Amino acid sequence: MGKRKSRMSKVIATAKKAAPKLETVFRCPFCDHTGMVECRIDLKLMVAEASCCNCLAKYSTTAHALTEPIDVYSEWIDECELANVAAADDDDRRKSRRRN
Repeated sequence: MGKRKSRMSKVIATAKKAAPKLETVFRCPFCDHTGMVECRIDLKLMVAEASCCNCLAKYSTTAHALTEPIDVYSEWIDECELANVAAADDDDRRKSRRRN
């Protein structure tokens, strides 16, 4: 005959695993220093800001109840990439005008 299962084994089996924690400090896209970008979210004013402590670069955006620091940093990186693409397109246009 088998041994009866204890109650504790059922509790352990059904317990939820803790979600992995997301980062709160990040690498600066301008000066490339690790751990220098801090994100602050003010839900009363509905503003989120990411700023580098080293080169003082800043990015601000609107915030809502679900906004996390990683979201603010990701938006900043996306805006930087869009600006780089736009700058590259402008350079290509200038070069083509010079040739004509």
